[in-house]
Amino acid sequence: MLGGAGILVGVAAGPAQAAEVSYATRCVPPAASGLDPVEGTTKVEITAPATARVGDEVTVVWKFTQAASKNPDLIDLPANSVQPSGTLKAAGAQTADLAMQGPRENPAIPKGGAMVLSDMKGTLKLTTPGEVTLTPDAYSINAFSTDTKCAPTQTVGPAATIEVTGSSTTPSSTPTTTPSTTPSTTPTTTPSTTPSTQPTGSSSASPSDSGQTDFPGKEVSVPYACKTPIGDKNATSPVQIDAKKNGGSFDLTVQFKKSVMDSPADIPADSVKPSMEVALGGSDKGTVHVEGPTNSQAIKSGDPIEIPDLTGTYKPGASGQSTLSPGVLTIKALGTTTTCTPTKSEVSLTLDTTQQAGGASGGDSSGSSGSSSGGTSSSGGLAQTGADDHGTLRALGLVAGTVILLGGAIFTFMPHRRTR
Repeated sequence: MLGGAGILVGVAAGPAQAAEVSYATRCVPPAASGLDPVEGTTKVEITAPATARVGDEVTVVWKFTQAASKNPDLIDLPANSVQPSGTLKAAGAQTADLAMQGPRENPAIPKGGAMVLSDMKGTLKLTTPGEVTLTPDAYSINAFSTDTKCAPTQTVGPAATIEVTGSSTTPSSTPTTTPSTTPSTTPTTTPSTTPSTQPTGSSSASPSDSGQTDFPGKEVSVPYACKTPIGDKNATSPVQIDAKKNGGSFDLTVQFKKSVMDSPADIPADSVKPSMEVALGGSDKGTVHVEGPTNSQAIKSGDPIEIPDLTGTYKPGASGQSTLSPGVLTIKALGTTTTCTPTKSEVSLTLDTTQQAGGASGGDSSGSSGSSSGGTSSSGGLAQTGADDHGTLRALGLVAGTVILLGGAIFTFMPHRRTR
């Protein structure tokens, strides 16, 4: 047994070596950020075995001792929101492009703070005896689903060398490389279905003839123009407004359909707050404020983010038929505010209303004063729940297409569907 152990030690890779290399770098943020490329200096330390044998599969570590740029003065970068990946070039006796990747692990980085990137790893199977040099090359910084691309602007010298001994049984031009990490999985999504069992009222409905108190609205597709901290963003979302009669007023619920997103990073509790100004029309005028709760629990990276229902109370300011349409949407998230304004208005719900003291702005209160509180959905039937061309809600939802600059990279929360 001891003899066998001695043989194993004899063929194992030699002690690891670490060497630092510094090189000029140009980092290009995503085009949508509107930022100019950043010129800086990258300092990298490469760790690899000093000696190894043909057939060994060795692990190489890329450590950033200095990134090429700092976090811009726009927003604090949350912990565990940045992931680096890159390419390490093997040359000499063996040529290969070694894929490197690090975990999404970083401390919280304040505005203007130095970028802190995790160590990247990769493995290389040695195929040819001789001297193999390892040189850092281009790398990417991924933050919230977008990449900032960084590449050397000068010739970079080798940062580590492996002396490979033994005989080669495979051609040196066909090295085998193995990525250091496995791809992440995408959560399974389920189409949303929201059947309505409430009766559909009519424009003449009243408590005495139908007793209806619940009024489901129609699902409408709303195109939004969003003003974000660094630019404009267009997005479309299916939205439905429902009402429940409460005395002379109506309790409103605004639902964003099929609008759940996977979190691109760890999000602290109580950090995202959505609200909307529901637009009134017809007999009444003005808006009704509705809002949703902040996230009560921290959300882990990769976990789904559900859009909460937005709720509020509508006190009619006029008698007659009043319409309710999705209006201006405001999202406060991670210290920033995004405002999204509908570019096209579409009625989700029509209600028969009776003017209330201190109600909405009132509009023309000389309308159908004899009408009592009732309602209809503008579709004249049950709430529609079918998806449309924009049903996947590419850039709207809990952050309403918010695009935030984070350390030279921007993010847009990407949604997936859920069952409501």
